[in-house]
Amino acid sequence: MSESTSPYKRILLKLSGEALMGEGKYGIHPPTLSRIAEEVAELARTGLEIAIVIGGGNIFRGVAGATEGMDRASADYMGMLATCINSMALQDSLEKQGLKTRVQSAIKMEQIAEPYIRRRAVRHLEKGRVVIFAAGTGNPYFTTDTAASLRAMEINAQVILKATKVDGVYNADPKKDPTAKRYRTLTYMDVLKQNLNVMDSTAISLCMDNKLPIIVFDLGTRGNIQRAVTGHGEFGTVVGAAETVWA
Repeated sequence: MSESTSPYKRILLKLSGEALMGEGKYGIHPPTLSRIAEEVAELARTGLEIAIVIGGGNIFRGVAGATEGMDRASADYMGMLATCINSMALQDSLEKQGLKTRVQSAIKMEQIAEPYIRRRAVRHLEKGRVVIFAAGTGNPYFTTDTAASLRAMEINAQVILKATKVDGVYNADPKKDPTAKRYRTLTYMDVLKQNLNVMDSTAISLCMDNKLPIIVFDLGTRGNIQRAVTGHGEFGTVVGAAETVWA
């Protein structure tokens, strides 16, 4: 086992459900899932303690269901169940890499996952197990971004790694505007005031209140999780207390 060169000891990786789709439009793309598991395994073998929160948008998104006339609470609970499916799939893939992994669900489902217990989660991390937090916060009207911020605080993670489909946060959509500029650093207030698409406002406020940094990066390129953790180069966008800097 090689020694970690990361400045962090314990991290929380936030994956969107869409990250598991690969080039598909729905569901889970097994090769993409395997690649993510391989990258997580490489980090875990260095001694880094890793927790993961994963969304469910590749299967069902509660907000989308609510806009189609479904009761918002019911739609959100369905979205939570989608995150459990993704968590089980990721657990299976990580275990194929030889990692001991635990899924802890905010909704009780004893046959497939442990209930979320903070002290037990911390103990798993201390023993070198990867912990996947499923079912969001267990409450409707809260996103998995908020769940990621909350769980990161509860387990005393030192950073949130927010994996997306773009290489950071821009002042405009880089796919539509070729002049869009990427921020290298942002303050929490910058994100809130400019309504930037990083995490929802509740999640950002939680991080701001607890001074927890967020690194936004592109998951599509192999090795980017390692780069985000080690902080090599001007990589992605860091949201924290620093002043705004353009890349």
